[in-house]
Amino acid sequence: MNKITPPADDRARQDAALHRIIDIMVRLRDPETGCPWDAKQTFETIAPYTIEEAYETADAISRGNLDDIRDELGDLLLQVIFQARIAEEAGQFDLADIADSISDKMIKRHPHIFNDNAERLTAEGQKALWEEIKADERAAKGKAGVLDDVAAGLPPMLRALKLQKRAARVGFDWPDFQQLRDKLDEELGELQAELNQPERDTTRIADEVGDILFVAVNIARKAGIDPETALLSCNNKFEKRFRYIEENIDKYGKNIESASLDEMEQLWQEAKQSR
Repeated sequence: MNKITPPADDRARQDAALHRIIDIMVRLRDPETGCPWDAKQTFETIAPYTIEEAYETADAISRGNLDDIRDELGDLLLQVIFQARIAEEAGQFDLADIADSISDKMIKRHPHIFNDNAERLTAEGQKALWEEIKADERAAKGKAGVLDDVAAGLPPMLRALKLQKRAARVGFDWPDFQQLRDKLDEELGELQAELNQPERDTTRIADEVGDILFVAVNIARKAGIDPETALLSCNNKFEKRFRYIEENIDKYGKNIESASLDEMEQLWQEAKQSR
């Protein structure tokens, strides 16, 4: 088996750093001398913070700030340490079990790397093998359905993407981009029809909006774009341009609350040109 071993000094430094944060968590969770807030947390109460830290890590990566990336990865690591400590206290599993579990999984899913006699694969070959192994793992758990094991707790956009990818693997997919574009036009028309009703049914409107968002995720997938990353970038772009409006609205002798839409639109167009 191929081994990746860091230099002894680096390994010792990494081990010391990991033991330090583990010891800190043990002290924080001590029911008598620890932090009352940390000591009372459970899997369920910590889970929202884990999700939040994952998104903050992604945001730091999108901004390319290495100091922020390091800090946010630290916050994310703390979530793993926290959850592992909760489990260890209950006698369920510990950090070593978590590390062993993912190590075993990665070795199993990369036989072409960790089996010295295995044939080297291309990136596409590895992707196909990865999916085959994951399908076998789902089947072993009694989850043989194509959509089984797509976590219900994923953010909706990410779950939509995963559901679409799973369906596409068995051929349930739009053959070409134009058909997706036609589908988007169809869904927009259905939304407009609902909005034109004398008495609006918010449930039906929400259903149509959901269909539009689902198609938008499909369009991103077909274009080879991650929709979460694309939306994150769009959010950042909107924020920068709107801040430009706030910073320059005084040229009209107004503040943001009193400015007209035409005035704000003019500044928006300036922001598009200048940034």
